[in-house]
Amino acid sequence: MSDQLTELESKLDQLQQDALGAIAEADSLEAIEKLRLRFLGKKGELSVVLKGMGKLEAGDRPRIGSLANEVKTAVQSALDGAKTRMERSALEAQLASETIDVTMPGDYRPQGRRHPLNSTIDRLLDILVGLGYTVASGPEMETDYYNFESLNTPPDHPARDMQDTFYLPDGNLLRTHTSSVQIRYMENNTPPIRVVAPGRVYRRDTVDATHSAVFHQLELLAVDENLTFGDLKGTVKTFLREIFGEIPVRFRASYFPFTEPSAEVDVQWQGKWLEVMGCGMVDPNVLKAVGYDPEKVTGFAAGLGIERFAMVLHQMDDIRRLYSSDLRFLRQF
Repeated sequence: MSDQLTELESKLDQLQQDALGAIAEADSLEAIEKLRLRFLGKKGELSVVLKGMGKLEAGDRPRIGSLANEVKTAVQSALDGAKTRMERSALEAQLASETIDVTMPGDYRPQGRRHPLNSTIDRLLDILVGLGYTVASGPEMETDYYNFESLNTPPDHPARDMQDTFYLPDGNLLRTHTSSVQIRYMENNTPPIRVVAPGRVYRRDTVDATHSAVFHQLELLAVDENLTFGDLKGTVKTFLREIFGEIPVRFRASYFPFTEPSAEVDVQWQGKWLEVMGCGMVDPNVLKAVGYDPEKVTGFAAGLGIERFAMVLHQMDDIRRLYSSDLRFLRQF
């Protein structure tokens, strides 16, 4: 055996031992890739050793070639095994870190609550829809015609002084009541009509514990043949009974330009009379304004302040609490 053959065999054996030892100590996929290039790459240590085959006799070259293949196979197998183990370990670590323990208590996220105004509106509408009324809506910026004139309130009518109005530069205004919705609805529909109109309204009121420049109203309207004040009283009493329970209700004569006769409605609440709404039979002039014949149909209407109902139902002492966005207050509902 020639000295060159012995030297190459020794180098291949040493290369295999060095490679297997380095692979066993590798701790990352990046390290494994560097070892592959170091030992088996085109310019790696195995290629360097095999360059010495040119000095061998022709009969010795197959022996070194076979030994080199064995070394290469052993090193490649060690590299593949180490890579597989590391990939499996990385996957297991990832799965462990992403596992959700459904038995652990979850993060607390407080649930939202309905605002007391919204819950009051929903409660009132549920009752009226149950009585056969349809919900209608209209614009908050109105014309003088729909807000006043069509409701039997001409420009010089003293009733306009009852509602201090926000007028806009273009001659329009912010509606002072949702009665304008009723006019718009009647213009586009024929009797029989059962409609309820909730919405935001605006008046130049001084803000205090019981007044606001922006508040909410709900008005109902019924138009049909042979409707009487008795029908109005029955509807109002049924509505209030659903809200407050079995309590005394009284009607007091009053005045509104768009109803005749008109009345204020009080309920006996916590030992005293409390005004809760206004109502009356639709004035014939209002019916004529929308093209109805007051000789054939009659109607009744009623309106209430939603904030007033919310304050009574929830025993609030100040209307401004409804608009303060104070979470200490809102969390009670």
